[in-house]
Amino acid sequence: MKISLTRLLAQEGKLENHEVSLDLDTVQIGEDSFEIIEKHPVVLELVHKGSHVITITGHTELIAAIPCARCLTPVSTPFSIEFDREIELNLSEEEREEKEEDSGFIEGDSLNVEGLVRNELLIQWPIRVLCKDDCKGICSRCGANLNNQTCDCDTTELDPRMAAIRDIFSKFKEV
Repeated sequence: MKISLTRLLAQEGKLENHEVSLDLDTVQIGEDSFEIIEKHPVVLELVHKGSHVITITGHTELIAAIPCARCLTPVSTPFSIEFDREIELNLSEEEREEKEEDSGFIEGDSLNVEGLVRNELLIQWPIRVLCKDDCKGICSRCGANLNNQTCDCDTTELDPRMAAIRDIFSKFKEV
């Protein structure tokens, strides 16, 4: 969803309030795509401070399904997103990079609300999500979810320095 900024920029000190429904069904983080399970409208307040400087404040909430880092079970992860940005629209691309200002959600004279939400999501994205603190994960051999079942895989790890001796014993092992 895009919001036109032309009326806002026409008058200094003008204030606009918007409530925009979010069309995002998935979020792309790197090469992975995550489903948005629940989303609320984005409430925004835009103020033209003068000299093509606008402030963007607002909030929204959503829930994304992120796989557990150990067992890959989807975990409902809530996000409470707050916006508080000041954007100078008359800066060149080089000046924006110099000030380290991210305004990739401004497209010409429009505000891309989904781009703004995506940027804030990236900032808040958790490094690691667990379904529970004592998650056992999955078996590295058979792939069984160890939270739901046990497997009969041999999990003993032998010292790799003993591999030559293990090979000798396996040749003389009775079958």
